[in-house]
Amino acid sequence: MAGYLTRRILQAFVVVILVTIIVFVLLRMLPGGPARAILGQQATAAQVKAFNHQQGFDRPLALQYLDYLKRLLHGDLGYSYKLNQSVTSLLAQRLPKTLLLTVLSTVVALLVALPVGIAQAVRRNRATDYIITGVSFVLYAMPIFFLGLILIIVFAQQLHWFSPQAPQGDSFTAVLSQANQLILPVATLALITVAAFSRYARSATLDNLGEDYVRTARAKGALERRVLARHVTPNAIVPVVTLLGLYVPYLFSGSLVTEATFNYPGMGLLFWNAAQTRDYPILLAVALIVAIATVVGSLVVDLLYSVLDPRVRYVVAA
Repeated sequence: MAGYLTRRILQAFVVVILVTIIVFVLLRMLPGGPARAILGQQATAAQVKAFNHQQGFDRPLALQYLDYLKRLLHGDLGYSYKLNQSVTSLLAQRLPKTLLLTVLSTVVALLVALPVGIAQAVRRNRATDYIITGVSFVLYAMPIFFLGLILIIVFAQQLHWFSPQAPQGDSFTAVLSQANQLILPVATLALITVAAFSRYARSATLDNLGEDYVRTARAKGALERRVLARHVTPNAIVPVVTLLGLYVPYLFSGSLVTEATFNYPGMGLLFWNAAQTRDYPILLAVALIVAIATVVGSLVVDLLYSVLDPRVRYVVAA
């Protein structure tokens, strides 16, 4: 286990380094170079030259990359000249709100998807299974902004149950104080996730229902409810956990659209606005964070295997 853990951490480190190289190269491949992209096409040649010298863009690429890594290690993700603020401070304000939205929606999705998937497997090829499968396919194929608009029209404009706008507080506490306004954004992101997770839960449950240990438990007279709760469900969770670790980029993309739909002041809305204004330092910083989160999520999932399934044993290849 220790050898496997060391190898996986080293692999994750190499991937993160490759991601930093890609982000570094992308910034220097912007049309007209980073100076022209940041200062705009109206900038004079003297201004571009001064900017390049000030930011070190006229130095050798190897030295520029080492300086970039050094700044990353000190938490410096660049500077937004559009908003006249450091990218680190902007993300520090927005990231907790995005984490709140994604964590809440993911927890809700898991709490709904696992029982639904197991219920489908137990009642496979019945009306319940067909209905839930149809609804899941519709939700999975539906654009997330369209689902958000439907929820706004039905529950905000027609029924007047919830607010059509997400919480607008500047602080994490202020957002939590308007929890009622979080319901529609969380539901939008959760419903799309449920559609995918429930299908995996159903498939994993069907696989486990055909295993020998399930037949043995039933032969010993164990109640069906006990078989499902103690034998099938723990093993059916493992593929869903795998999907969750690999779902980090999708969760962010869904959060981006959801935040834009409900005007939620998180990192996704920041990214959306930066894309419209061509604020490249913000775009690249967010891309770097999402890539690192994906690598870390994959690593954590690998380590959780041994906790969720004692049968899993890691062996370092010779």
